[in-house]
Amino acid sequence: MTLYIDPPTWPGHGRMWSHLISDVSFEELHAFAARIGAPPRAFERDHYDIPSDRYADAVAGGAVEVGSKELLRRLTEAGLRRPKGRPLA
Repeated sequence: MTLYIDPPTWPGHGRMWSHLISDVSFEELHAFAARIGAPPRAFERDHYDIPSDRYADAVAGGAVEVGSKELLRRLTEAGLRRPKGRPLA
């Protein structure tokens, strides 16, 4: 099981955010997110939004730190990318 997280460089709601993904399945992603205490509402189409103050928890839980471009590449190659503005399959 490998989960990936990018640095908390995405601003929103007065905070900085990371994206947490799986390159295997959404089931794996949801299970990991639950283990680190990420609420279901943090899931957005193909990733979890993780606030900067929870970044270390995700890494300590086993998420691998990668850059944003690498994260997107892995998500796309796994066939799990669900861009905004496109209907879910």
